[in-house]
Amino acid sequence: MLRLSILSNTWSATTSGFKRSYFPHQPEIGIIVQSRRLLFSNSIACFCASRNWRENSSSDNFSLRDKCKYGSFTNFDNALACFNQMLHMNPLPSADQFNMLVLSFLVRMKHYDTVVSLYKRMELFGVSSSVYTLSILINCFCHLHRVEYGFSVLGKIFKLGLEPSIVTFNTLINGLCTEGRIVRAVELLDYIVVRGYQPTLHTYSMIINGLCKSEKTSVAIGWMKEMVERGFEPEVVAYSAVIDRLCKDRLVSEALNLFNQMTSTGILPTVVTYDSLIYGMCNLGQLKQALNLLKEMLEWNIKPDVVTLSILVDGFCKEEMVLEALGVFGKMIQRGMEPDIVTYSSLIHGLSKSSLWKESSTLFNEMLNREIAPDVVTFSILIDVFCKKGMVSEAHGIINLMIQRGIQPNVVTYNSLIDGYCLQSQMDEARKLFDLMFDSGCTLDVLSYNILIKGYCKIAKIDEAKQVFDGMPHKGLTPNSITYTTLLSGLCQAGRLVSAEDLFNRMCSRGCSPDLITYLTLLHGFCKHGHLDKALALFESMKRSQLKPNKVIYSILIWSMCKAGKFEEAKELYSNLSADELQPDI
Repeated sequence: MLRLSILSNTWSATTSGFKRSYFPHQPEIGIIVQSRRLLFSNSIACFCASRNWRENSSSDNFSLRDKCKYGSFTNFDNALACFNQMLHMNPLPSADQFNMLVLSFLVRMKHYDTVVSLYKRMELFGVSSSVYTLSILINCFCHLHRVEYGFSVLGKIFKLGLEPSIVTFNTLINGLCTEGRIVRAVELLDYIVVRGYQPTLHTYSMIINGLCKSEKTSVAIGWMKEMVERGFEPEVVAYSAVIDRLCKDRLVSEALNLFNQMTSTGILPTVVTYDSLIYGMCNLGQLKQALNLLKEMLEWNIKPDVVTLSILVDGFCKEEMVLEALGVFGKMIQRGMEPDIVTYSSLIHGLSKSSLWKESSTLFNEMLNREIAPDVVTFSILIDVFCKKGMVSEAHGIINLMIQRGIQPNVVTYNSLIDGYCLQSQMDEARKLFDLMFDSGCTLDVLSYNILIKGYCKIAKIDEAKQVFDGMPHKGLTPNSITYTTLLSGLCQAGRLVSAEDLFNRMCSRGCSPDLITYLTLLHGFCKHGHLDKALALFESMKRSQLKPNKVIYSILIWSMCKAGKFEEAKELYSNLSADELQPDI
């Protein structure tokens, strides 16, 4: 099958092979492993509910029986009280009655950990397990991101001689997909097919969604084709998942083609489908097309939600069209929508970038008045903009405000402030903050080092830059092409060509491929300091690496050749411009 040729390391799923793969050292379900805190909190909840039931048994006995009978609960405590009464009924209700009346209600309320604890009590009271009960338990474990315990429950189903349903397996497949374990999900699907189970439309949709979340777009499209071959017409959820992934991959034309294919088969798009397409258009800077999609949505009688309009606000702000962003924001308010933290953060970013500080401050205060608490992203956006505008002291003040509000700055926040100090050539302050990050336990990333190296190179402190560079492996970090290129630029500007050439060779030997900017940086350094032969050798090396030289590289070489009196060679190189499909500057 198509999926097996693409997803490697899948094996033929025999029963014994499957159990060896999925049940290694799993606990027996009779001894459910939970944290002490979880057990304690649920035991207290159950005890309190039981105590309340006993205290009010004389007055509420009949009403509570009715609630237990019909499952008409108004809150969590009612459900627990009913559960406790059911445990004391004679005869004891069946497992399916517990499922329908109490457990299903608690699952709908997302009290998954409580359901796990209640199941344990049902076992202690001798309530027999059914496939339905154990499937509910598997669902809870999957929602608690404990899929392996879900497989332990499946083992119990087999041990009891019960036959799991396709719903049971779908629950486990969904749990694996949610955790990003898509290969395991496919293996499980292969296993159930071998055992004679028929996958449902929902099964395929979950796999496709999991593949898209794992960025395996082409494989997901292959699965959609396989669905059709097996007689299943993909539903809007599957289509929307693939469209969303294509848009995130910037393949918006392909996403639109799939969208048209979907609508041509009579499947109506949802607001989620349109949100993905509008995001894709905004991400490409195609705001007019994004607005056309919004208009089309309304023609389909699909109401845009806060996500839709937040995407548009962010898109306009990134293109520095702040007035248009404010217009969309105003329409949100008129429609009675409540802008969320994402909307405010995007608009504050746009206003700040446009130096509309008063408007940005007003919006920030409005957000606080609406009791929408700014998060680390909101603060980091403000800090980044202030730093890029040279307002570093104001940015530092925002960090202090963050800490006062109990929000801990992250690596993005610190990187922005370090960059601000570097842009102002305040390298002592930048280094203090860099060291503070390490001392406070904030994990430094490659960008942190790149920023500091660039700052030192900017003020010609090359030895300090090299020292920072050399410290990266000790922190478990690998320099990337930007790191190497930044230090190369500093070495070349300082005339240290031997060190620059040595660094370039180390870069290549360590498996970090130089890009066009790297070659340009070193080539310009060679030409600037009169090493034309080395520059030409590097030029040939670049062409052998399949990188196409651009006009800037040609211009530097031609100028250097003319300066060295090599006019014929310069003319010959000039003639190569058209061969490389480049138009010479006039």
